[in-house]
Amino acid sequence: MIVAATQFAPVAGDIAANVRTVADMVRAAGAEGARVVVFAELCLSGYEPTLIRDTPDLVLTEDDARLEPVREACRAVSAAAVVNGPVRTADGRPAVTTLVVGPEGELLARYDKQRLYGIEREVFAPGTADGRFTLDGIRFATATCYDNRFPDLAERAAADTCAVYLASSVLGADNDSFETVYPVRARDFGLYVVLGNVLGANEDGVGCGAAGAWGPDGGRIADAGPDKAGFVLAEVG
Repeated sequence: MIVAATQFAPVAGDIAANVRTVADMVRAAGAEGARVVVFAELCLSGYEPTLIRDTPDLVLTEDDARLEPVREACRAVSAAAVVNGPVRTADGRPAVTTLVVGPEGELLARYDKQRLYGIEREVFAPGTADGRFTLDGIRFATATCYDNRFPDLAERAAADTCAVYLASSVLGADNDSFETVYPVRARDFGLYVVLGNVLGANEDGVGCGAAGAWGPDGGRIADAGPDKAGFVLAEVG
């Protein structure tokens, strides 16, 4: 299976603009054979916890009409999109949520980030369950940025017969995760690890790109580079 790892600079607080970018990338990656397209943490809103806290209209629902262009793109190219944004929980608070939109525009999975970092703890509700979905017989796990610092998520994914671990993150150039987290999770648990990252300024700093993938031996198999918006393809499974 071909998976696309993406990177772009989200527009802070502009759901419509970011949805357009996501939908365009899904169409482009799908046209090149991608069956799954992975995006960064909070790609739908920008990584802006304070802005999300102060702007209730930025909080989405699972079936939010504003996401219809993404669903249409998935249907058009028969690909799944792994998108992340602030999504309302049962108690009314938002979570840092991954929504997996399937090739027919259906919701394949929802995952709420379990390990919140810094100001996120003031804004978001933590998740309590792991994220899983299966496509074309391949089982996928989802995780979000700071989650990946904790090996138990990847360990449970491998034990649950997942072959691919999808990491939606916001990382800057000074982050050591490229050396000490993602390749280690891949090697230690025999997983393909696919990273969606950001470019541009955000509330955490400046995104450094380098979206891509690692093979089960921990070696890099795809790298989108440091500064150009777009995606890179990797074969997994």
